[in-house]
Amino acid sequence: MVSKLPRWVEYGAFILAFIAGNVNAIGLLGFQHQSVSHLSGTATLVGTGLMGASTSDVLHLIGVLISFLMGALVSGFILSSSSLKLGRHYDSLLAIEGLLLLMSYYLLSNGLPAGHYAASAACGLQNALATSYSGAIVRTTHVTGIFTDLGIMLGAKLRGELFDQRKGILFLLIIVGFIVGGTSGAVLFNSLQFFALVVPASICLVLAVSYRIYTRDKTN
Repeated sequence: MVSKLPRWVEYGAFILAFIAGNVNAIGLLGFQHQSVSHLSGTATLVGTGLMGASTSDVLHLIGVLISFLMGALVSGFILSSSSLKLGRHYDSLLAIEGLLLLMSYYLLSNGLPAGHYAASAACGLQNALATSYSGAIVRTTHVTGIFTDLGIMLGAKLRGELFDQRKGILFLLIIVGFIVGGTSGAVLFNSLQFFALVVPASICLVLAVSYRIYTRDKTN
């Protein structure tokens, strides 16, 4: 049950999923149709690339994988536990994510593929931001697990078990946020190219400031 989830988690999950969907859409359209918000496809490309792709392409894909891992590592180092809790260093991590996305824009707009690494690191960092709280698994940079968990819940409901409405709403908000973010990312990329990354970067920075103000008011 997730009845104890603070309300800000639901709002935050939607916005973070929107950011991830936005970045992933820009990645698919601008990073040689390569996703950066999750690694299943990238890991598959590494495997298939070993059978014929150039060494430089395979190394680049491995760099994307390692960058995602390094982003998650930063979250793991800064956050002291896996549970969601008011007052933790989410503002610092959101600020770092925003700066990584701005770095990605700068590098990619100057023709430097290292921008892919910065974008992947930003997504890895975000995905590790919110992990678990009262049995709710919160992943915001991909929705495979969310659809799986929602399907399990619906199957249990058909067996006669209680359906956790709040948990279901949380999962739906993440799914909708990711899809809406993807639509927004596509529209922005068609108009702005890689400058579109400034939009999710700015949202991260605004979230960081807003969270800092919110926690300060709650703790005073």
